[in-house]
Amino acid sequence: MKQKIEIKWDAIHKALDQWRKGLHRERENAGAEKEPAVTTVAEHYSRDAWAVLVSTILSLRTKDDVTLETSKRLLEKAPGPQELAALREDTIARLAYPAGFYRTKAASLKKIAAILLEQYNGEVPADMDALLALPGVGRKTANLVLIEAFDLPGICVDVHVHRISNRCGWVSTKTPEETEMTLRTILPKKYWKGINALLVLYGQNLCRPVSPYCSRCVIKPHCKRIGVERSR
Repeated sequence: MKQKIEIKWDAIHKALDQWRKGLHRERENAGAEKEPAVTTVAEHYSRDAWAVLVSTILSLRTKDDVTLETSKRLLEKAPGPQELAALREDTIARLAYPAGFYRTKAASLKKIAAILLEQYNGEVPADMDALLALPGVGRKTANLVLIEAFDLPGICVDVHVHRISNRCGWVSTKTPEETEMTLRTILPKKYWKGINALLVLYGQNLCRPVSPYCSRCVIKPHCKRIGVERSR
């Protein structure tokens, strides 16, 4: 029988949080953004659910600096679903450019705005199933909206969270959705909301997809380095 391995979540969280604070100080001194783009947008717009939803959709397959740029430009013209619904789809696409798949995202946002106005009185629902029913909204987007806009528990799993969780041996999963469901059973609930922000930063800066900076890793004692063939 395979022995269950104890994962020291408190130690992992403490190490990652201390590393993040150090990175924040470095970025603050350099005048750069400290948090992932969606979190930055959420803070800038006072956790407004529409702003979080728009920026999360724009962030898919898009770099943070582009997400920030396009989110602010689009939200300036459409601070709510009513204003966006009044825009032509090609105008929305132009405002969303150069976010990845900007035309597809423009079409989804146009449909979402109409649904919110028709079914939810122009408000973004604070419900997982209702969010997943919106065009272009998957579990990552829905979780991020629940976390950032409504301060509700959720585990947002993107490529970084999926990769690092498998690389460290915390999970053994094939898809981000499987990773989310597994983490929901093993990760203490107090860490659910924060794991995405921590691991996205870590994945972007140290735990890279190819040749990660294992020599500088702050969670090395908690990582099995599964699949790591080359590191720095």
